[in-house]
Amino acid sequence: MFGGERDQMRRVFFESWRKLQAGEAMEPLEQMVSSVVKAHPEYHPLLSDKETGLSKEFQPEGGETNPFLHMAMHISLLEQISTDRPPGIADLYQRLCKRLGDTHDAEHQLMECLGRMLWEAQSANRMPDEQAYLDCIRRLLG
Repeated sequence: MFGGERDQMRRVFFESWRKLQAGEAMEPLEQMVSSVVKAHPEYHPLLSDKETGLSKEFQPEGGETNPFLHMAMHISLLEQISTDRPPGIADLYQRLCKRLGDTHDAEHQLMECLGRMLWEAQSANRMPDEQAYLDCIRRLLG
């Protein structure tokens, strides 16, 4: 996401984190976002500095991870799992969680598959291949 959309997305993270810390009521999306933020204490200092966080550019060439992209991928996975879209992902996720004993680790492994699927689709200028995505997740289960 670039330009205004990028800043708008980032503001959702800042506002959800602020509301969580203040103990304010949150919308369901804000609750999901704040749960992901809470699971990433390494990003809390960034989310405490809205001005820097809104303007910061993260350069993968320099080894930087974009924390907003990382957390957005967690949210995408949670939405996929909650709607079982693509069909079967919820079961695969539960099985991987059970195998690993940690939901956060399971999400990170699924994010590798999600990122690969999106990169391949973008590189080939085609729609994402959900079957390849699910196959990647199945391979994680051995």
